[in-house]
Amino acid sequence: NLAYLLMSKGDYETAEPLYRRALEACERVLGVKHPCTLTSVHKLAGLLRGKGDYEAAEPLCRRALEARERVLGAEHPDTLIGVNNLAGLLASKGDYDAAEPLYRRALEASERVLGAEHPDTLLSVANLAGLQQAKGDYKAAEPLYRRALEARERVLGAEHPDTLSSVANLADLLQAKGDYKAAEPLYRKALEARERVLGAEHPDTLSSVANLAGLLQSKGDYEAAEPFYRRALEASERVMGAEHPDTLTSVANLAGLLMSKGDYETAEPLYRWALEARERVLGAEHPDTLSSVNNLAYLLMSKGDYETAEPLYRRALEACERVLGVKHPCTLTSVHNLAGLLRGKGDYEAAEPLCRRALEARERVLGAEHPDTLSSVANLAGLQQAKGDYEEAEPLYRRACEGAKKVLGEGHPNTRILCNNWRAVRTRLADEMSQRAGECSPDLEQNTLRCGHAHPPSN
Repeated sequence: NLAYLLMSKGDYETAEPLYRRALEACERVLGVKHPCTLTSVHKLAGLLRGKGDYEAAEPLCRRALEARERVLGAEHPDTLIGVNNLAGLLASKGDYDAAEPLYRRALEASERVLGAEHPDTLLSVANLAGLQQAKGDYKAAEPLYRRALEARERVLGAEHPDTLSSVANLADLLQAKGDYKAAEPLYRKALEARERVLGAEHPDTLSSVANLAGLLQSKGDYEAAEPFYRRALEASERVMGAEHPDTLTSVANLAGLLMSKGDYETAEPLYRWALEARERVLGAEHPDTLSSVNNLAYLLMSKGDYETAEPLYRRALEACERVLGVKHPCTLTSVHNLAGLLRGKGDYEAAEPLCRRALEARERVLGAEHPDTLSSVANLAGLQQAKGDYEEAEPLYRRACEGAKKVLGEGHPNTRILCNNWRAVRTRLADEMSQRAGECSPDLEQNTLRCGHAHPPSN
């Protein structure tokens, strides 16, 4: 219990030896297969996952699951919790293909054993929805999120914390789809209910504050977003402490808003504070720390300071490759970011293989129409455009535009940007073709002499 409290406060370093002490004592006193021992294994795995140490967490998750299958049976509720936990770890590692059958196994077994509307079953529905969203399959995710929400409203009530989590999840999906009009009332509903039920400074309430701020930022309403971000940060500092992981997320969020407003001077010390604190609290290679490295690099690049930004982007990429693997979505984001910096520097030769690496890997890992994949398509198109190769850029922009229309919808801001880029390249390409045609006289005989026939014989 003390270890759990410390972990909830973000004090992983103090919590870990307590979890290990409990596990070792359970193994000695109760045996390695006792359910209480397996619960200790499960809790230690959760702490390691929270620290971002996925390699250490995975064998513990598998040990707990395999032992529960032997001792309790394949469809015991505790076994299914173990299935969900392993799936969640694999999803955190970016291994969506391995996670999905585990989430489906947990859901199907829960439906058989516990019933379609048992809270554990609905948790499995929400987990599978989250995986589909991470994969970029918004069409598959939405009915699952709605199923979980509607059932939780019936079974648990409209203001139960789990129901409000479902409201927030659905709002997040709608925001990702660019449907801000539908997302905003859901975010506000979750926030107002959490304030009533949990209190104004409960962590879940502060999460809702940050979510609403993020939506307002996405809409470009920076003035409305800023007080929400500041409220979340100030409350997190009071309730959880200045260096709690959730507080540091609030610091990074506020910095991102200030950067969007063009206030680089105020944003930079916040990004540096988040980075330095995450290095101390979580370690230099925790995924959240590497996110801070990327954030600071992006700010410096936006200021035109490519020389300082580049080693940060390279640090993030190399660490992601070591910690998460070369195919993890966060690693591919780092590849994408570094390619963008090199393109900004005008080093097209170095940027192109990185653009192609990010695109090809995202196609394999996330699928051809995932929003991140389409971003990589657009990135490669932009590189070709910068090189003046409009014939290469045009079909890439066309693919990105058509994919965004299909996945995000025609009204999504990213869709509009991509389609505007496609139109600009088509116009430029048409101008080039007209110019080439103009170099040839409309007189047929002169045209033949100047430009030659389609396939003149070689000498």
